Amino acid sequence: MYDVVVAGGGPAGLSALLWSHRLGLRAVLLERSEQLGGQLSRIHNPIIDYLGIWAQNGQELQKRFIEHIDHSGADYRCGVDISSIDPDQKKIITNQGEFAAKALILALGAEDRRLGVPGEAEMIARREIYSASRDRAKFAGKKVAVVGGGDRALEGALLLAEEGAQVTLIHRSDQFRARSEFLQAVREHPRIEMMTGTVVERISSDERVKGLVVVQEGSQREIPAEAVFVRIGVQPNNRLLEGKLNLTEGGFVETDRYGETDIRDVFAAGDICTSPIFSSVAVSVAQGTQAARMISYRINAKGGAK
Repeated sequence: MYDVVVAGGGPAGLSALLWSHRLGLRAVLLERSEQLGGQLSRIHNPIIDYLGIWAQNGQELQKRFIEHIDHSGADYRCGVDISSIDPDQKKIITNQGEFAAKALILALGAEDRRLGVPGEAEMIARREIYSASRDRAKFAGKKVAVVGGGDRALEGALLLAEEGAQVTLIHRSDQFRARSEFLQAVREHPRIEMMTGTVVERISSDERVKGLVVVQEGSQREIPAEAVFVRIGVQPNNRLLEGKLNLTEGGFVETDRYGETDIRDVFAAGDICTSPIFSSVAVSVAQGTQAARMISYRINAKGGAK
């Protein structure tokens, strides 16, 4: 039996593993992908706010994190598909067997929220999923659509428009969550058309995306676009935890100030338990550290973890 099993290999999970190892706990990390790092590989803009490291992109920070873990000698397994989590028994069932521990740290992360409209699944299956920072040059002089009203949506619209794309920004509300500086820049940009109070009904395509069908003020309209950037937030990867742990209305795992869930010695860290408003690499790393230290304190205290 392990002292700690960490589920998820993003920044929160890596931090939890590193600190568990450093504190002398028998720990292992399980990651579904073939490489550690979580969503870091999908960040294509510079990372300038992680203290002590100025990285050109998420891949650079990912590389440094993996090198650090490998240098530490901490135990991890990639390519592990988790089929079941039993918080009460502190067990995780996977395609590589059963992992039992005195404590669990769940760092399962979050994923982009989808529109859930016809044509979206086909677009994803064709891998017509783009990054505004990485792929903006592909769409210079072309029509694209960005869906969303937060920082990521507006910043993406600006990046694409600055590169020469003609951008339609679609938002279901008249109110925006984005920072005022992004909103002002978008409103003033000559290559960005804003459509508020607008709902996407479907994504149109032949062999590739060709546009969207939207409804605004009761009227249906087709918007031509060679790419659709869906930026409507994230949803926690909680599928294996529903009915087993307390979740917030938004589906995030509820924790106390130490990261512990409603079940003793089951902790959560990172985007699985953090509102997007507060989500960052720094927050995830801190949460993973805190969970590992609390588990170490209990195990090494008289009587150990209960």
